[in-house]
Amino acid sequence: MGTVHARSLDPLPMQGPELGLQADDMDLGEPEHEEKQEVLENKDVVVQHVHIGGLGRTKEDILTYEIADVFRAKNLIDVMKKSHEARQRLLRLGIFRNVEVVIDTAEGADALPNGLDVTFEVKELRRMTGSYNTMVGNNEGSMVLGLKLPNVFGRAEKLTFQFSYGTKETSYGLSFFKPQPGHFERNFSINLYKVTGQFPWSSLRETDRGVSTEFSFPIWRTNHTLKWEGVWRELGCLARTSSFAVREESGHSLKSSLSHTMVIDTRNSTILPRKGALLKINQVCLNQLLSLFHLLIFLVLQVLSTSLWGGMLLPLGDKPSSIADRFYLGGPTSVRGFSMYSIGPQSEGDYLGGEVYWAGGLHLYTPLPFRPGRGSFGELFRTHFFLNAGNLCNLNYGEGPRAHLSKLAECIRWSYGAGIVLRLGNIARLELNYCIPMGVRSGDRICDGVQFGAGIRFL
Repeated sequence: MGTVHARSLDPLPMQGPELGLQADDMDLGEPEHEEKQEVLENKDVVVQHVHIGGLGRTKEDILTYEIADVFRAKNLIDVMKKSHEARQRLLRLGIFRNVEVVIDTAEGADALPNGLDVTFEVKELRRMTGSYNTMVGNNEGSMVLGLKLPNVFGRAEKLTFQFSYGTKETSYGLSFFKPQPGHFERNFSINLYKVTGQFPWSSLRETDRGVSTEFSFPIWRTNHTLKWEGVWRELGCLARTSSFAVREESGHSLKSSLSHTMVIDTRNSTILPRKGALLKINQVCLNQLLSLFHLLIFLVLQVLSTSLWGGMLLPLGDKPSSIADRFYLGGPTSVRGFSMYSIGPQSEGDYLGGEVYWAGGLHLYTPLPFRPGRGSFGELFRTHFFLNAGNLCNLNYGEGPRAHLSKLAECIRWSYGAGIVLRLGNIARLELNYCIPMGVRSGDRICDGVQFGAGIRFL
């Protein structure tokens, strides 16, 4: 039997809905028809040896977990499938530039008639790599410079330094990442950072210097993250005209928080999905005796999508919440037709955020009229019609649940309109909409007419 080369199997994304072998990914070479027919119809095969070539500083023990399933293959198609899956797991480690697979008949004194040898030829990343790119957040952009040391100790560890300069935020940080051998989804990381941000809607400047540790792990179909964060936080006024409510919160403080996040994500794309659902629940306990709950639900059915966000900041003592911990609502990425974070409590023109909020959206997506650029560049565009609604406020927690629901149902801001959506690969999403805001209350800032939005997460 001839050698089977799997070099035509291009790397799949490190994260995606499918890592299995697709029919188009199979390259069976050009063996004779009779030989191919004989192998595929039916003789069992045995994988006798698996070799990994090209290793330098990588320890072999961590790779053993990733290739173990190859030995369980029973026929050629199964060998190819499991070899492909093992290749994807090796690439997912983030320590190899390229991985090629060669399947051949077994050789040596112990070779069986139906024995196979599988060889993974790897090319390791350099000891140090640099990067330069741009990043789009919620209606802001950043230039990001990075320096990465992959595979520091030979077991897929990663040390990263990153500097980011943006329109509203500047940051730099050092992080160390360590996966559990054989279970890449279970990993530990520690981060040191400094972040300085400007929040013009609140006339506030915030500088955080902190350390955080994270442990991520899957349970069934859910992904969980436990995080502890300690921050030295400095709040200051962005302008001399800042309101007294903002000025009295200025100064230094220490923040210690413990959080848990659970995510179920079956979307086929994080930027502009066509199917799937997202459920994300986040709970945070702060040292100021505050409990924070945050919920995101996103459902997509081909051309129709719906989403629901909600959050509550619950003071467990007499100490009030900080302006830097509260929720903010409004803008082109949430309730469209309103200016950025310009809904809810405010003082002298500065928005102070709220301790509870909800927001919902309904979208109908269609191709561009007359389908220009069909099958090419035009597929990146969609027209969409939307209906958004939401509310943000503070609650009197002594009143009870019924009074809380009543207050959240009052003064609902909502908007509707239509626009064009552009998907920039898996980086960001741009929207140009014509918005008609409704339910406007005194103090709200609106954007009646054309509104532009850029970001990753949209309502």
